[in-house]
Amino acid sequence: MKTSIIILTFNQLHYTKLCIDSIRKYTEKDTYEIIVVDNHSTDETVQWLKNQEDIKTILNKENLGFPKGCNQGIKIAQGDNILLLNNDVIVTPNWLSNLNKCLYSSDDIGAVGAVTNYCSNYQTIKGAYKNTEEMIDFAKKNNLSNKDEWEERLKLIGFCMLIKKNVLEKVGTLDEIFSPGNFEDDDYSFRIRKAGYKLMLCKDVFIYHFGSISFNENRNKFSEIFTVNKKKFEEKWGFSTSYYSDIQVDLINLIDHFQFEKINVLEIGCGFGSTLLQIKNVYKNAGLYGIELNKKTLEITRAFADIQCIDIEKEDPPYAEEFFDYILLGNTLEHLYDPLNVLKNIRKYLKKEGKILMSISNVIHYNIIRNLLNGDWRPVHHFLKTPIRFFTINEIDTMLKTAKYSIEIVTGKITQQHEDDKQFINSLNQIIGKDMTSQYKYCEYYIKSKKFESASGENTEIKFLLRRIENDILVEESITCLIEMLHKCKLDLYTIMKLIDVAIIKKEKVFNQLAAQLYKKSMYEYANVLLAKSYEMNPQHMETQKLLKCMEGEHPC
Repeated sequence: MKTSIIILTFNQLHYTKLCIDSIRKYTEKDTYEIIVVDNHSTDETVQWLKNQEDIKTILNKENLGFPKGCNQGIKIAQGDNILLLNNDVIVTPNWLSNLNKCLYSSDDIGAVGAVTNYCSNYQTIKGAYKNTEEMIDFAKKNNLSNKDEWEERLKLIGFCMLIKKNVLEKVGTLDEIFSPGNFEDDDYSFRIRKAGYKLMLCKDVFIYHFGSISFNENRNKFSEIFTVNKKKFEEKWGFSTSYYSDIQVDLINLIDHFQFEKINVLEIGCGFGSTLLQIKNVYKNAGLYGIELNKKTLEITRAFADIQCIDIEKEDPPYAEEFFDYILLGNTLEHLYDPLNVLKNIRKYLKKEGKILMSISNVIHYNIIRNLLNGDWRPVHHFLKTPIRFFTINEIDTMLKTAKYSIEIVTGKITQQHEDDKQFINSLNQIIGKDMTSQYKYCEYYIKSKKFESASGENTEIKFLLRRIENDILVEESITCLIEMLHKCKLDLYTIMKLIDVAIIKKEKVFNQLAAQLYKKSMYEYANVLLAKSYEMNPQHMETQKLLKCMEGEHPC
C-alpha cells in the first residue's frame, strides 16, 4: 500500500527541508511518494526541489493557494491514500503506519488526522521537550499504536489529513472557492461525513507543527482571507462552524458515571453534535440525543445521534419520562425567552438520580463591568453574541431552586488577571462594601444540579437492600434485585458506591459480595471497580484478597 504525500510550498525552504528530511527518516521506504506543489516561490525552493530525485514536483508560475495546489497534486497522485501535509511540520517515528492502521480499521472511516503541539479543534497535546531530539523522544513514547487513543471527530484540521483514495473519488477534491486557504478543511470534513464516512483523530500519532508559517508574514491579509472564507462557508452550509463545533469539555468532566456504564444523554442546543460525539468517545455505551433549531446541522449529526429539530420553548420533546441520566445546556439558557419554564418542563425527563449540566456566562465578570463603564458592550465569551437573558450565580441558584433543582457543583472558567485587573476588582469590592472577587473572576460557570427529591424514593429502597446484604438477610435475593436494576439502567454503579459509603458500616463485606455476584454474571468491569474500592479501603481484607486471586485466575471461584 502506498500513500501519496502532497505538500504545498511557497518560500520558507528551511521548513520544507525539515519536513521532507523527517519523512525520509521516519517513514518506511516504498510505502509513499512525495508530491510537492510549489506556488511560485521566490527563494531557493524551486532550485532545491529540482535537485531532489525522489520528489514529484509541480512548479506553478503564480500562487494558486492551498486548495487549488492540493488538487493539482491529487490529480497526479498514484497512491492508495492521499495525505495532505503542511510543509511546516516535522513527522515522527511510526506516524504514517499508525495513521494507516486507524484508517483501515473500518470500511466506514474516510479520513484520519494527527495530534500536534500547535493546532485548533482540540487536536493539541502538551509535551515536555526543549529541542528536536527531545521532541522525537516524546513522540516515540506517544506513537505506540493503540485503538483506545482513536477518537471520532466531526472535522479534522488539514495540516495532516490522510484520506482513502476511494473516498476522495466519491467526495471529490477540495473546493477551490476557499482559495487561497482557510475553511477548505472544514468544508471537506463535512463533505466526507455527509457521504457517510467517519473522521478519526489518532492521538497515538504526534507530529510537530511550527504553525501558520505562510500567513505569519502578513497577519492583516490572513485576517481578511479568514473573514471572507468564513462567510463563504456559512453561505454554503447554512451554519457557522465556530459557533456549532465547540466541545463542552468542562461539562463532560462533570459526568460522574463510570465509562463502561450505559447512560442516556440529551443536549439541548447541540449544534452539529461535537459535545455529544466526544461523550461517545469517552462513554462507549452512551445513548446520544439532541435538540437543535438549525435544520442544516442535522445531516451532519444524525449519523451518530438521535436529533430532533424542535423549539424547546414551544414543543414537548418525544422522550419517555425519567429517561435521561444527563441533560446538557451548554450556553443555551442565555438564548431562551423563558429559561425557568424550560428547566421546569425538562425535569420530568430526568431519572431520579439524573443531573442537569449547564454552562452559563457570568454577566458580572470584571471585563464586562469595565467595558460597560466605558460605554461598550463586549461579551467575554464568544457564545454571547445574541443573548436574551443575563445571569449572575445568585440568579442561577434562585432559578434552579424555583424549578426544583439543587446545585451539586459549581466550577468555572477564569480569565488570566493582570495587575490592573486585580486593582479594578479591589475597587469594585470597595464600592459595594464586600468581597465579590469569587464572582467577578469567572467569565463562565459550569454547574451540575439535581432534582430535589433525588435523595429519597428509590435511594431508600437501595439502602434497604444494601443493609440486608450487610446483615446477611436474604442476601442472594437483594443482590439479584440490585443487579437487575443495573441491567435495566435504573441504577448506576456510582450511586451504589456512594450509598455504601454513606449507609453501610461493613463496607468491604458488601463491596466484596456484590463484586463476586457481578463477576459470576460476567459483568466484569462492574466487579473490578467494586473490588478495587474494597482493596483501597483495606488491602489486608482476606475476602478481598481471595476474590482478587479468583479474578486473576490464581484461585478457583
